[in-house]
Amino acid sequence: MKSLDKKRIFYCLPRILSFLYIAFISVFALDVFSEPQWLVGLFMHLIPSFILVGITTIAWKNEKLGGFLFIGAGIFFLLFTHFESILIVFPGFFIGVLFILIKK
Repeated sequence: MKSLDKKRIFYCLPRILSFLYIAFISVFALDVFSEPQWLVGLFMHLIPSFILVGITTIAWKNEKLGGFLFIGAGIFFLLFTHFESILIVFPGFFIGVLFILIKK
């Protein structure tokens, strides 16, 4: 593999991981279909995914700012879940660090 190919792979890695992370977080919204007002519940459960889509859009244009926003969102999710879901929060930290470290 040429060095240019490795640079391109490492450049695209946080973007791909952020989309996979959003899909992973969105899966948790699928438990609302048994409720009578499932549409409202679905929207409420997808709010973190909408926030992550906005952060990914920012990170696409400005990697450092997006990286810090991913880390900030990870801290917010960690505090919101009372430190109980490290497995869900860790990918956000990892993606944020990748956006900060990897340059064009």
